Amino acid sequence: MAENLDVEKIKARSRNLRGTLVSSLDDETTGAVHPEDTAITKFHGIYQQDNRESRRERREARLEPDYRFMIRVRVPGGVATPQQWSALNETARQLGGGSLRLTTRQAVQFHGVAKENLPDLMGRLDAVLMDSLAGCGDVNRNVMCHVQPEAGPLHAETSRIAREISAHLTPRTDAWREIWVDGDKVDTREIEPTPDPLYGRTYLPRKFKIGIALPPVNDVDVYSQDIGLIAIERNDCLIGFNVLAGGGLGCSQGDSSTFPRLAESLGFVRTEDVVAVCEAIVTIQRDYGDRENRRHARFKYTVDDRGIEWLAKEVATRSGVTLDHPIPVAFNGNGDRFGWHKAVDERYHRTVFVEGGRLTGETREALERIVRDYSEDVRITPNHNLILSGIRPSDCESVDTRLRDAGLDDESVSVRQRHSMACVAFPTCGLAMAESERYLPTLLASIDEIAVRHGIGDVPMTIRMSGCPNGCSRPYLGEIGFVGRAPGRYNMYLGAAFDGSRLNRIHRENIDEPTILEIIDQLFAAFAQNREVDEAFGDYLIRSGTISATVHGSETNELRSD
Repeated sequence: MAENLDVEKIKARSRNLRGTLVSSLDDETTGAVHPEDTAITKFHGIYQQDNRESRRERREARLEPDYRFMIRVRVPGGVATPQQWSALNETARQLGGGSLRLTTRQAVQFHGVAKENLPDLMGRLDAVLMDSLAGCGDVNRNVMCHVQPEAGPLHAETSRIAREISAHLTPRTDAWREIWVDGDKVDTREIEPTPDPLYGRTYLPRKFKIGIALPPVNDVDVYSQDIGLIAIERNDCLIGFNVLAGGGLGCSQGDSSTFPRLAESLGFVRTEDVVAVCEAIVTIQRDYGDRENRRHARFKYTVDDRGIEWLAKEVATRSGVTLDHPIPVAFNGNGDRFGWHKAVDERYHRTVFVEGGRLTGETREALERIVRDYSEDVRITPNHNLILSGIRPSDCESVDTRLRDAGLDDESVSVRQRHSMACVAFPTCGLAMAESERYLPTLLASIDEIAVRHGIGDVPMTIRMSGCPNGCSRPYLGEIGFVGRAPGRYNMYLGAAFDGSRLNRIHRENIDEPTILEIIDQLFAAFAQNREVDEAFGDYLIRSGTISATVHGSETNELRSD
């Protein structure tokens, strides 16, 4: 537990997230920052990483690891202007190794950035009114929001609320601008800053996540959020939200006290009260979350230990808001909707499939030109794809042609690929145990062949892969989920709901590709023969007794079936 306690101490003496970052940046003897500063850089949206594939070679050459940094840019609600997108593209080309990564939380990541280039990169973000503050760290992170441009004023209102919640819960510190943009030597200041008015000196025990869904689409996987907000409308007007609390998907390998968990309902809150309720929930986690054991520090464990009724009373006391009974809603899926869709202003939007969320080279450049020439804004989906919105009807054919020329035509992309997600994993993520982003397309190609052979090639399925149990790609909500155990080996999970309302359960442990494909072949054969009309694959697995339904997240890693 010493390491966990050290994180709390580092935060407490960070002087509102300043640490010793200025001297770390000035140190030209290493490509890394000071060890304690690696905990502080996360609050600035920065992870120190290294190329894991060159570690042995560099160690034998008596060189330090090839340190590089990942920067996560917040995009509240997933909406960016063409000017912002152009700046992100240029930054990727000049400072980010040519790569732009869309994330499963509607943010943008740069990988492979050298320490000396960090201030330049941050300055470019600031110039287009973007930043990476609270992109990571023990605070509320990027606030997600459904991406439905055709919803018109309803989407505009929920998008506005996502930005309002994000701004309200962002740490009140000048450290980001001082260090990265203004260049002040903050390390020399002797005055102790005032603690953050919301977070205090030690911020939250762990990261915190919020997402807004608009039924019937659950693209944000609202049940996986620390706070899930389900928008409720009447006569095309937003009247409020069903509030969910206590979701989260990360767990630790071999530790049964950690588990994925779906959020539970707190009740309905009017639109004008939602920010106050979110603040109350965050402060409850600040005060009651576990600061001794970081593996038990997520809000889901606070709710699981104390109960949803306790939480509801605390929220009412702190916010002064009385939550009503939740309003019944239904979801029909948690994937993206591809093709053209007409918005209420008679313009169109087009969802672009981005394999693994990764944009590189000429494809990235061509997309930037399409955005510049045709799109009113760019919307990052919760499934790491991209929406071009505000397209004039007369331009739709031209957009399709240019997407096809750029290799971004999704007509040949299978329904399983469209409902797939992968985390970054190797070679940069320090937690990865197996491949994910680089491997899933290969595995999906084989799975697609099996599906076509059994006559179910047009049946959509959610398939998600994570390189480790932390689950950044939300694998525990996949009808088929893969979680890395070692290079080339995965735990296989089955039985989540297609709409994201039920967790899956482990089916086989530590298996390789031939075994995975053998199991898939058997399952698809039975599904093709025995499925009911329009029955989803995950629901069939439960109905047929192939796998037991998971009621509580602690059952997710239990190897059993009824």
